[in-house]
Amino acid sequence: MTLEEIHGQEPGLGEHDWTHGAGMALHELLVSAQRRGCLTAGVYESAKLMNVDPDNVAFCVLATDEEDEGDIALQIHFTLIQAFCCENDIDIVRVNDVGKLAAIVGPSEDSGETRDLHCILITNPNEEDCKDPALQKLHSFCEASRHVNDWVPTIILPE
Repeated sequence: MTLEEIHGQEPGLGEHDWTHGAGMALHELLVSAQRRGCLTAGVYESAKLMNVDPDNVAFCVLATDEEDEGDIALQIHFTLIQAFCCENDIDIVRVNDVGKLAAIVGPSEDSGETRDLHCILITNPNEEDCKDPALQKLHSFCEASRHVNDWVPTIILPE
């Protein structure tokens, strides 16, 4: 099986196209999860949810900006979250633009304040949501990335 067959693309399309497709799928997933109330944002909120109900977590997004790269505490949290996700077979990706995430997800619906978007979890409240096409595309993207030893691939969100 070729890499193009795994990705569901025609031969000749570059890695950028596949990453762009994953970015579009992530955008769709975040919007639909927000609408359904299946999105948990924040490092501490996500850690609590993973501790209480790891089987309900379908996908994890870790996000940083350039200024976050030097934040040792955040990097330690990311390492622990990544280990937990790997141990519990939860697909995980990185995004290097918290601003784009904020534009997609927006402020907290409860308080209207900006929220911590360094970690976002997508949960599945029922079996029907497991069939979300965007989630399936992202699962395929993560699986293909693992085949080339990229265990936490970076996704570029669309403009």
